[in-house]
Amino acid sequence: MILVVFDMDGTLLDTQALITEHMAATFHTMGLPLPTAAQSRRVIGLSLPVAMARLAATDDSVLINGLVETYRAHYRASVLTDQGREGLFPGALEALQRLNQRDDVLLGIATGKGLNGVHRLLALHGVSNFFTTLQTPDHNPSKPHPGMLETAMRDTGASADRTIMIGDTTFDIEMGVAAGCKTIGVTWGYHEPRELIAVGANTMIDRFDQLDGAIRQLVE
Repeated sequence: MILVVFDMDGTLLDTQALITEHMAATFHTMGLPLPTAAQSRRVIGLSLPVAMARLAATDDSVLINGLVETYRAHYRASVLTDQGREGLFPGALEALQRLNQRDDVLLGIATGKGLNGVHRLLALHGVSNFFTTLQTPDHNPSKPHPGMLETAMRDTGASADRTIMIGDTTFDIEMGVAAGCKTIGVTWGYHEPRELIAVGANTMIDRFDQLDGAIRQLVE
């Protein structure tokens, strides 16, 4: 059995504009200097507390918690109006459908999003029943700690050498390497492809129609 684990933001979902807007609104509400879009892009994929600590350059837990709760409030307020801005990247749905039809593949998610948001977005795109394991910071350490993948492998009984992490950031690749898994980097996401290669991506893809071949290359 092969366990194929996907990151969400920047890998399956094109949410950069929405996230950077929410970050700016959060810092404005809190009376802090606004992060640039490039700065916000760099922390996408981390758990919210870790992302906020980096953007605010602080270890003040009270401030970090305030930023997290303010961001979540902005996110909740926009859920209904912004659904059209949380779309799947081209080819993502077809790739998921192909993998879901295989008897030798289990699918998983490992993301910095909260579990409620994961359930909402998977339902929005009609793929909730595709995934056997959903790993988030609700019950795991933030990426790049290997905890999400370790939990996913325990859930499914998959071995590290038959588990593949697919992501767009160094956090995804570093997590996969730390867990002893294979890694596939995507070039359409939020970190530069050269950065993913530098931290250990086993292979890179430019389009979702290259994914099946990359999986075969790594584990079959």
